[in-house]
Amino acid sequence: MPHTLASLVNHTALKLEVLAGEGRLDVPVRWAHSSELIDPVPYMEGGELLLITALKLDAEDPETADRYVRRVAEAGVVGLGFAVGVNYEEVPEALVDAARRHRLPLLAVPRRTPFIAISKAVSAAVAADQYRAVTAGFEAQRELTRAALGAEGPTELLARLAAYLNGWAALYDASGAVVAAAPEWAARRAARLAEDVARLRERPAPASSVISDAEGDDRVELQSLGTGRRSRGVLAVGTGASLGTAERYAVHSAVALLTLTTERSRALQEAELRLGAAVLKMLLAGEPDHARAVSGRLYGGLLDAPFRMVVAEPVPADDQPPSSALSASPPSSQLGAGRGEPSAQGRASSAAGTVSVLEALADAMESAAVRTGEAVLAVPDGGRLIVLVADGGAAADACTAFAAAVEARLGTQPRPRGRSARSGARRERPEGLAIGLSAPTGPMGAAHAYRQAEQALSVARRRGRALVEHEDVAAGSVLPLLADDAVLAFADGLLRALREHDATGRGDLVASLRAWLARHGQWDAAAADLGVHRHTLRYRMRRVEEILGRSLDDPDVRMELWLALKATSAQTGE
Repeated sequence: MPHTLASLVNHTALKLEVLAGEGRLDVPVRWAHSSELIDPVPYMEGGELLLITALKLDAEDPETADRYVRRVAEAGVVGLGFAVGVNYEEVPEALVDAARRHRLPLLAVPRRTPFIAISKAVSAAVAADQYRAVTAGFEAQRELTRAALGAEGPTELLARLAAYLNGWAALYDASGAVVAAAPEWAARRAARLAEDVARLRERPAPASSVISDAEGDDRVELQSLGTGRRSRGVLAVGTGASLGTAERYAVHSAVALLTLTTERSRALQEAELRLGAAVLKMLLAGEPDHARAVSGRLYGGLLDAPFRMVVAEPVPADDQPPSSALSASPPSSQLGAGRGEPSAQGRASSAAGTVSVLEALADAMESAAVRTGEAVLAVPDGGRLIVLVADGGAAADACTAFAAAVEARLGTQPRPRGRSARSGARRERPEGLAIGLSAPTGPMGAAHAYRQAEQALSVARRRGRALVEHEDVAAGSVLPLLADDAVLAFADGLLRALREHDATGRGDLVASLRAWLARHGQWDAAAADLGVHRHTLRYRMRRVEEILGRSLDDPDVRMELWLALKATSAQTGE
């Protein structure tokens, strides 16, 4: 307990007598200080017992006494000790009246009690209180450590911390979601602090902030968890008053313990990443049995149920596809990079102290998986992120939600494609994200799932979407895939001779070819659509063959011409 004026008054060796302020003796005393200055306020910090002999103070003058008492009371002085029998044989009534008027405790100090004795008593009490606080803090640290090592882990640690502080405590993960709280009702209160937690997570760790919870009348302190540039979580503690020394020790101990549980050693993290890359490499190489043997308990559960393959890559502002080792050669030979070996883009973002969009996606998926106890395998590779997630699990849902948030941030309008992508306005768009999601599969179908995810990723980039599932590709149309500069160039080249012929006014070969192909080569139906005789249409199709030097009896030729017509129709308005 902190030392108070009451404990000084009850100190039998000091013989202090209370003359005023009897109802305020429970105020803690931080220090005892003697001063004979007319105005000692500039040298006060608050919480002191001020000892005086009134050597220079006219304590018998009511106006002077009132001004002096009012000044020291407003400065936070908790009590006034007046030496009797030094300059005054009795405490002046003017000083007593002023102390009563301003509700400042006034103590009469007998001549046989030196000021140094009072200072020693206060000093000894402060030292004893600090010792008790440190001892209590160490004991709390031991209790919290035992809780952290127990089966409940952070949950039990928070429960003991909340009980020790006589308040509440909550733990947020790297995505800012509440993962544990004590008591249980504190989860609702902690959820209201999402914006404050998000602001703290944007600052380099370690960081802290103190806020007031208007609804709960709590003083809430937020402490970031982690040792690197990125916060791995946040601890929130709510109390009815400021933390004391012992409580401060307990909170700092909890921060250290939670940091150890949320931020594993770099060597362990890199080893886990290398293991994940090896497991994925085996799956893509068609070796599921070896992958299961290597996975053990870490990823084994993920391979026992249907999973989905996720391939994600950032979409730069200039919309140029980043280089990817996986697209250059067979995937099973390229998996070796982990988070310990970031890409050039990742190194740039790290140097700038920001979190890349792929890192944020990985955090969101891994945090969701941790909350539900499911496994997730994430492997950064070059400029991409490859993830195995349980079908229908929390990590898959988090991926979908993250993609929706990215699209909402970038706007609902799709990114321009093809020739329209040359507009200057497009370059003002912030960095986005493209994700391809495979259909559910098992270990034997991992390589096929990877190809599905890559195909979906390609469609996502072409359509300006943040996420495309492979099922959506199969259910959609192939025509949007033709909006590519290379495809358009091929189509223009294939049809150029026909368009040049039509430009001379010698016929309408392009329109006739389109009608004939649309009617599957049925002469009468196509001629009726064009409003010409079928012999005229036959003549035009022979001219098409002569100009192109290709036979329309070849199904490949008909397919290429039809796709060329469809690819250029949006541009030409035909």
